[in-house]
Amino acid sequence: MTEVRVPTLGESVTEATVATWFKKPGDAVAVDEMLCELETDKVTVEVPSPVAGTLSDIVAGEGETVGVDALLANISEGDSGSADKPAEKKAEAPKAEAPAASGGGDAVDVMVPTLGESVSEATVSTWFKKVGDAVTQDEMLCELETDKVSVEVPAPASGTLTEIVANEGDTVQANAKLAVISASEGAAAQKDEATGGEQYATPPAGNAGPKGDIKDGPAAEKAMAEANISRDQVTGTGRDGRASKSDVAAAVAAAKSAPAASTSASAPRAPVPADDAAREERVKMTRLRQTIARRLKDAQNTAAILTTYNEVDMTETMALRKEYKELFEKKHGVKLGFMSFFTKACCHALKEVPEVNAEIDGTDIVYKNFVHMGIAAGTPQGLVVPVIRDADQMSFAEIEKAIAEKGKRARDGKLSMAEMQGGTFTISNGGVYGSLMSSPILNPPQSGILGMHKIQDRPMVINGEIKIRPMMYLALSYDHRIVDGKGAVTFLVRVKEALEDPRRLLMDL
Repeated sequence: MTEVRVPTLGESVTEATVATWFKKPGDAVAVDEMLCELETDKVTVEVPSPVAGTLSDIVAGEGETVGVDALLANISEGDSGSADKPAEKKAEAPKAEAPAASGGGDAVDVMVPTLGESVSEATVSTWFKKVGDAVTQDEMLCELETDKVSVEVPAPASGTLTEIVANEGDTVQANAKLAVISASEGAAAQKDEATGGEQYATPPAGNAGPKGDIKDGPAAEKAMAEANISRDQVTGTGRDGRASKSDVAAAVAAAKSAPAASTSASAPRAPVPADDAAREERVKMTRLRQTIARRLKDAQNTAAILTTYNEVDMTETMALRKEYKELFEKKHGVKLGFMSFFTKACCHALKEVPEVNAEIDGTDIVYKNFVHMGIAAGTPQGLVVPVIRDADQMSFAEIEKAIAEKGKRARDGKLSMAEMQGGTFTISNGGVYGSLMSSPILNPPQSGILGMHKIQDRPMVINGEIKIRPMMYLALSYDHRIVDGKGAVTFLVRVKEALEDPRRLLMDL
């Protein structure tokens, strides 16, 4: 028997919510096949199977909050048990439902499940069932939303939904009553007949979508949005026909190999009417996008954000890079970019103005005697900020290698929580998109962020003469609660001086 446990979730992240199980007890699984998805307040984590075999039992059901290294499920290795397991589970299924059915109409309360540490309330976002509907045990009744995750609430027993206590939009406390189910053997039998007598029926061949009251996993929804494909183009192989990330990838590959079929599948779009509402498209925000929105707004609501600007003549930095870039790449195996110069310049300036590298904790100021540099990176999923730890101790080559590696992992969606936490200062390069000027928003709890912009030739007065110079605007947004104007301007001037004369970095001037 092999245990499936919660993987490491990242620095300071101690728990997650089980969002979706793609397999059910008795299913055969292959090595690295996705078993379930966990959700934290920042990312969705897929849990692969550590071995090939049969999923014996699920310990942590959907909606449950689990800690790091908690037991999720057990897998029987090898093929020997795969033939027996399904029959064993089918034989056990009636036993699980018998207590509820035996009451012949006993009322069963549907309660708010455990929401997680420090989460005391949630909002009822969607009811998948209405009063009078027959339900089976573990069938999804409704979905709750907290400020961190969405929680699906399963039916605790089979029967009929007789009362909804908390309606959509209502705020409910932890362990509050949501609804009442009248446990009924007749209702359970009726539902079993409709599903072929199995609690988790395999979707019929050709049925691309899950049951109407079952949602796909967040990673699958995000992948479909990114690939711009509709749900009916994806055949879900998970429990109740749910789609996984791999199912979406398979659908995308099939669409590429059969463009004609793909066109016909997406063709049934009616001519766009004049009515604006008919021309709108509503797509649910991904969990990452919701977190980005919340954190940025929190930063504006909490910190006293002020931005100061300057401009830097990039002539000397560009000349130095041009002179040594081929030799640098030949020796270190990585290209010499501008980010290593800016990282070095910021580390240099942070030593002189340490409050820009500090943070507020209650009524205390925490000064960091190290620099964990956050490098903002745009990805198809949204903005992420991987952290380069102890950047102040790194060489140019080490910084460039770290930036390249983190950037690739960010674009591939493979960054872990630990790689995006613990930063003390952030650099954001809007210049790669053509931005000439902007005011970056702080990445809390940090107190400073440097915005880089487009390098543009402009006429400048140099020693009384007009010269064409490659200029870049710099913007430092800072928390005025901890950083005074003098410190912010001094920091930006030191960055400017280091970039206009890179030799100062070598001599620590």
